[in-house]
Order: sequence, then structure tokens, then C-alpha cells
Amino acid sequence: MERHVKQAVIGSLLVLAVIVVFGVAAVIRYFTPGKEWMELSEYYSVPEGEAILILNDTVHERNARLIDGRIYVDLATVQQYFNHRFYWDETEEVLSYTTPRELFRAGSGEAAYQVTADANATDYAVVWMLDGVYVSLDFVAEYSDISYNAYTASDTPGEPVQRVLVSCTHEDYLYMDALKKTQIRVEPDRKSEIVAEVQPGDTLMLLEGGGTQQSHFLEVMTEDGVRGYVNKRHVGEGYYEAKGGNYTAPEYTSIHQKEKVNLVWHYVETQAANNRLEEMLNGTEGINVISPTWFRLNGSDGDFTSIASAEYVREAHSRDISVWGLVKNFDTGTQVDTYKVLSRTSSRDRLIDGLVQEALAFQLDGINVDFETLTVDAGPHFIQFLRELSVKCRNSGLVLSVDNYVPANYNRYYDYVEQGKIVDYVVIMAYDEHTSISENAGSVASISYVENAIADTIAMVPAEKLIVGIPFYTRLWKEVVEEDVTVVSIAETPVMRSAEKIVEDRGITPVWDEETAQYYAEYQENGAIYRIWLEEERSIGEKLVRVMQAGAAGVAAWRLGQEKPEVWSVIMQYLGDAQ
Repeated sequence: MERHVKQAVIGSLLVLAVIVVFGVAAVIRYFTPGKEWMELSEYYSVPEGEAILILNDTVHERNARLIDGRIYVDLATVQQYFNHRFYWDETEEVLSYTTPRELFRAGSGEAAYQVTADANATDYAVVWMLDGVYVSLDFVAEYSDISYNAYTASDTPGEPVQRVLVSCTHEDYLYMDALKKTQIRVEPDRKSEIVAEVQPGDTLMLLEGGGTQQSHFLEVMTEDGVRGYVNKRHVGEGYYEAKGGNYTAPEYTSIHQKEKVNLVWHYVETQAANNRLEEMLNGTEGINVISPTWFRLNGSDGDFTSIASAEYVREAHSRDISVWGLVKNFDTGTQVDTYKVLSRTSSRDRLIDGLVQEALAFQLDGINVDFETLTVDAGPHFIQFLRELSVKCRNSGLVLSVDNYVPANYNRYYDYVEQGKIVDYVVIMAYDEHTSISENAGSVASISYVENAIADTIAMVPAEKLIVGIPFYTRLWKEVVEEDVTVVSIAETPVMRSAEKIVEDRGITPVWDEETAQYYAEYQENGAIYRIWLEEERSIGEKLVRVMQAGAAGVAAWRLGQEKPEVWSVIMQYLGDAQ
């Protein structure tokens, strides 16, 4: 009996020993990291002729393309992440890129060439059309604040590029250094397959989120763009560091008047009207820039009509007045598709070359662009037109100014921020607050309207580039009640003297309105109520106060001949003191 008991005990101990051995082995296996590798060619699997594109720390949704041994990136990615100034003309299939003084062009499969110089810029194709438009990353990197590195899936000679790592934003990223030799794994699990090995001192970027409190792993990316998970215990403390290179952005220099700008637009519709300049300037004071409406688009191919006058320019220059010829897309007398003009490379070139040639031939000092009622889809093409025109103007010593509506959500595509970088002066037409489409009668330019126009523009444009447009006219409003509904319309758009005469003839004394900073008058006649907000010396003075307080470059008045002579001394009271 005792013998059987001993045998049973020994058997139990043997079983327990086996269990312990197997248990220990299981524990060892559990805590022993896996040694299986996943090839990078499998981990980053890409179709032939493509490469994974990693932007900073994110795998991009679109791959790069490999063409003739070079890396190409789709245009939308280039514009959104690298450089918004790359422009594609989809009609004529031309890529354009401007620097402050150079303009580069390339068609599909062609090398880029400089339009503003004789030498070729590259000896390789800059752009290709595949399932979209792709631009050489080498070309983009030459003119953009980015840097990139390309990597293959292995060290085997002749391997194609598998991933491209682009640094394109210079934010602070969180880095950690490896404390010991360790592995990057596919999943946050010690048994997960290995995709890269890390040596002590290697730098890892912590990806967003990094890991959870429960996980022993952090999500990281190696310096060569391999993403995965590393054991927390194998890395040191995190530290922030900005990614970025040594790129120096080109300087967009500007041509500025030495004194505050006192510009007046001169509405000139015939050659004969040019002869009245001396007469029109008599009685004015302090004007240092005049902008005659000489150039009008003519058709949709970039042609324009010109009524420029050499004698006009000589007369202005004899009075120390600069001449900025105005080009407009309205009141042209012919059907003009501005979108078509601006969206085609050939028509933009024809218009730009013609304007600059005309300006130089007549010894103008600048060009003033007044393109109104542009559609949303014309916005990008308008900005490209300004970029290309700015290059020609800058190289020719011509001042480039652009007339704009007051900033609003509906006209954001005029891109005031970009204008403020590439042109010499941004002119804001701080008038037409109430027009024929307004539901109620109101001021042409109340003081709050002007204040908001200035503030909203300076938020996007340097103050020293801002010229504030002011009106030399007003509107007489008529209100009648028809079937219990008040109908509002414009009875007249009188100039300063005419507006005052309307009030005087009816024996009315205007009352100063603090809210608009204008004199206001109303009267009844033939069953209608008439309302008018006057523009005169005091209201113009209030506007000039705001202009000077903002540090703006000056004012532009619409238009010569509509003013009271007394207004000029008021304007110079402010502009002259700032000289």
C-alpha cells in the first residue's frame, strides 16, 4: 500500500514538473519577441512605376510617379502642399510658374524654358500628362520650401524608388532617440512582424497619437520613412524639433511712390478727351498719380483698344504726376469673355505683352488693372494673369496696381493675400456700399463701410501697399409706396456740386449724421420721398482720418471732374502732413 502511495506521489510530481516545464516554456515563448520579418516591398506595396508619397509624417492618398528616372507628383498635391504658384492651362496644356522676375513654361513631356530670358531652365521634362498632370519633384523643389529623399525597398542595386519622403511644413515634431538596438514592427505587438531595425542613437518621429496608456508600444516613423511600432522601453525622452531646410524664398520687391499716393482716376473715352487734361487739372492740388481709362479689352483673345496719348503723358509729367494707364474689362463696346482671356496662355501673353509694350512706348509709369464682375471660376486665372504681368512690370520698372471690391465672402477668389505679395499696390474701392440692387436707400460710402474695408484688407495686405478708393459722387434715392409696398430706386447719381444744388434748390439744410459721417437730407416731392447722403469736404476728411490712422499708402478718387475744388486741400491736409 505504501509503495503504491509513493508511486502515485512520484507520478504527480512528474506531471507537475512537466506542467511547470511546459508552463515556463510557454511563458518564455510569450515574452520572447517575434523574429519574423516582413519585406518592405510587401509592407509598402506599390504598382510598377509608382512610389509611396509620404508628406512629413503622413502617407499621402496619391502615389508619386516614376518617369525616365525622375519622380513626379500630381499637380493638385503640388499646389496644395508644396507651392500654390504652379499653374496649369488645361485648354492649351501649358504649365507656368513665376518667380518675382522670371516666368517658366512647359508643355507635357517638355523641358521648362524661361519666357523672360534666353536660357533653358532645365534639360528634362518638367510635366507629364498621365491620368492627370504630374510635375517633376526636382523642379518643384528648386522653387519651393520643401526637401525630399527617395528610398528603395532594399539595398539591391537597380531597385526602383519605393517611397518618397517630403518635408513640406516646418512645424515642431516630437522626436525620440533609440536607447538600444530594437525593431520597428507592423503592429503594436511583440509577436508582430519586423519591418525595420533601429540602432542606438537613431532618431524616430512620434506619430500623432503615438500609442495608448495600455500599450507598451509607440507608433513612430524612421528617418527613411518606415512607419510602425517600437517598444516604449527602447526609446528615450521625447523632444520637439522643427523639420525644414535652408530654402530662401525669393523677394517680391515693389515699386512705391516716395510720398503718400494721391491718385485720381480720369474717365477718358475718346482721343479728343485727352486734350482736356490741362483744363481738368486746373484747380486741383497735390495729385501725384493719374490713371486714365485708356485700355479696354477687345474680344476674347487678349486684344485691347488703346487711346493712349504721348502729349497727355508729357503734360502730366510736367506737373510731376505719374501716369498709370488703366485696363478694364467692362464698357468695352464689344463682347468680351474675360474667363476665356485669362484662362488661356496665348491670350494672357497677348494682353500682357501688348500692355507692357504700350506702357513703354508712351513712357507710362505704371499699369492699373480694373477687372470687375469676375466669376468664381475665373479667379485662379486672374491671379495668374497678375503674377505674369507683375514679372513683366517689375522687369520694366512699371508700377502695377489692381482695383478691387471691398473684401467679402463672395469675392474671396480675388485672392487679396496673393495680390498683396505680387503687385505694388492693392486698391480697394471703398464705395458703392448701396447700389441699384440694394433693398434700402443708403450711403455710397458710410464711415463704418470704409473702416471695415480698410481693416479687412490690411488683415491680408501690407498697409504700405493699400490704396483706399473714395467717391466724388453720391446717389439720390427715391421711395414710393405702391400697393402698400415701398419701392426704392436710384433717381440720380449726382457729383458733389450737383448733389449740393439738389438740396439747395429745395431750401433744405442737411443734417450731419454721426453714424455715416456724412450730411444727410430728405424731402418729399410728387408723392415720393427722396433721400441723399452727401460727399463733400467734411465727409472726405473723415475718410482720410481713417486712411492715415491705418498707415495706408494713400487714396484713389473716382473720378476727376466730379469733385469740389475745396476737397483737394482737405485731402492734402492729411496726405501732405504725412510726407
